[in-house]
Amino acid sequence: MTARPAGRGRLSRSSEFERVYRQGRSAANRHLVLYAFPNRATRGCRLGLSVSRKVGGAVQRNRVKRLLREAFTRAAGELVQGHDVVVVARPGAGELAERQGLTGMEASLSELIRKVNLSPPSEPRGVEEREPAGPPTGASHADAGRAR
Repeated sequence: MTARPAGRGRLSRSSEFERVYRQGRSAANRHLVLYAFPNRATRGCRLGLSVSRKVGGAVQRNRVKRLLREAFTRAAGELVQGHDVVVVARPGAGELAERQGLTGMEASLSELIRKVNLSPPSEPRGVEEREPAGPPTGASHADAGRAR
């Protein structure tokens, strides 16, 4: 497992969760719902988890939470800093944890991170190099002459 940074890396108060739910952006897929809200008071991203009994028994819920924390920690280096994030596990998350484990959780969480734009922009999109203009591929010189 990856070591988590020391300090307040988690949301703990009900008011913090409420602020993210009410004012943040959200994205969802079959297994998870992700809410994100900018928080300039923090350097990194803080994580809050909500895993209801619909996901499964205590053992299943704790496994889902462990996997989500680990997936978030692995993705944290690639996230835009200064956000509070709440991840809500849907009932299908328990099944995903059982079938695919950490790999499935990482894939599901990464999909939502992209949807909410928590990843920093990749290299600026400039003018791409293009091949010089000429007859279309597979066209003969005779075809090129007819087009004029």
